[in-house]
Amino acid sequence: MGRPRASGAAANRPDARQAVLDAAGELFTGAGYAATTTRAIAERAGLRQASLYYHFPAKEDILAALLAETVRPSLDLAARLVAGSSPATVRLWALAYADIGLLGGARHNLGALYLLPEVGSANLAHFRAERADLKAAYGRLVAAAGVPPEAAEIRTDLVFGLVESIAVVRRDNPELDVEAHVREGADGVVRLVGPEPTEELRAEAHTLLATLTG
Repeated sequence: MGRPRASGAAANRPDARQAVLDAAGELFTGAGYAATTTRAIAERAGLRQASLYYHFPAKEDILAALLAETVRPSLDLAARLVAGSSPATVRLWALAYADIGLLGGARHNLGALYLLPEVGSANLAHFRAERADLKAAYGRLVAAAGVPPEAAEIRTDLVFGLVESIAVVRRDNPELDVEAHVREGADGVVRLVGPEPTEELRAEAHTLLATLTG
């Protein structure tokens, strides 16, 4: 038997879908994914449960939408940075800075959801593919920075792990100074490929980001 489908203002109001995502993000990262029901999400969002199903047929579909928010902006930026002509370390710093900022500055700590066993399900294959594409973009910038081929894969693993570690740090320290962590994280990423970051490099990366995202 199929899920009930709501019709009318409750389901179709412009902010209904976002209200579901906001409520689910809070509950998934607070109470836990397995412990959160679609009824609880609907109640937190101020909707009927049927209205929730109008936008998301299943709880896993909500998880997929939330996870997409953590990777797609960085993936779009990465594509432009990989195609750019600035020094590779500048582009790498810019990507890490934006990516860590996305994960660390979001209203809810959605990066912590990466460790859920449900992320391995078939329905989350698209998210896994996009995340792999983002990691590959980091890898291209790592290689462009002059890291030898025999070390590039390991360095990319380290870079990507450092970027995503913001979720664990944020979970353990809710009072985290996100901006300081973002800056130090981007510096750490560049150190992993060799040179010590300079103020000139940071300034050039900020200018590049402003050009690409402004």
